[in-house]
Amino acid sequence: MSDTVRYETAGPVATITLNRPEAANAQNTELLDALDAAFDRADEDDAVRVVVLAAAGKHFSAGHDLKELLGRTDRWAEQRDTAEGKLRHEEVMYYERCLRIYDFRKPTIAAVQGACSAAGLMLATMCDLIVAADDARFSNPVLRMSGAGVELLVEPWELGARRAKEFLLLAETLGADEACALGLVNRVVPRAELEDAAFAMAEQVALVPPVTAQAVKATINHATELQGKKASWRHHFMVHQFVSNTETALAATEQRRAKGSMRDVLDEQQRGAPSDDS
Repeated sequence: MSDTVRYETAGPVATITLNRPEAANAQNTELLDALDAAFDRADEDDAVRVVVLAAAGKHFSAGHDLKELLGRTDRWAEQRDTAEGKLRHEEVMYYERCLRIYDFRKPTIAAVQGACSAAGLMLATMCDLIVAADDARFSNPVLRMSGAGVELLVEPWELGARRAKEFLLLAETLGADEACALGLVNRVVPRAELEDAAFAMAEQVALVPPVTAQAVKATINHATELQGKKASWRHHFMVHQFVSNTETALAATEQRRAKGSMRDVLDEQQRGAPSDDS
């Protein structure tokens, strides 16, 4: 497994850790491939009952890796030159990989600190429960960058329709306590206690027999599916493809790819600022 993701187990709990702290755990192709492999490993291990998704360093994840996307350094670069190729890339790497975590048969807990922005927020909300450090901040400022949010528009389901509009259109950043009050986060703990708090929660969840936990998780997910959750996600994914291929969005991407603009964006993401271009 790539060193961009760490995997370890302790009793019934597997901890999968995003491990690109130098890049604010921005999600590049290598990390996403390793993350998928780590979930394979947790799925295959019958001793694992609960998965904690954590992140090394100051930040959970600042979003998609802009250096890779704008610099065209990944294996998908040539395919993204066409609308069809871009759709396939985002469907495989983002949409399907996120749904895989959302539908993962074992309970999942995200342990979030620092910046949790755009694709980082999307990733965290694929987990069943979220424990946030008191320094966590949640954002999705992509509308101001000409995009239509990220691949799965999770905000209406996490915040409610009216609050989601405010959050996205005003490019707001939610602190941990406000996120908890709105139902985005289950618990807020001091930063120094995040790892222990997430593990303690996982141990409590692991007391539920696996067949029971899996059945109840599937039933609750099915209830939201009947309400239209996955259908709304699919609709937005296609809207996202349209908007990201408009003249406005393509021009903005070229501008960010220019040397000066790209440097500014990368500097922001390296600092853990909420930046994302898709």
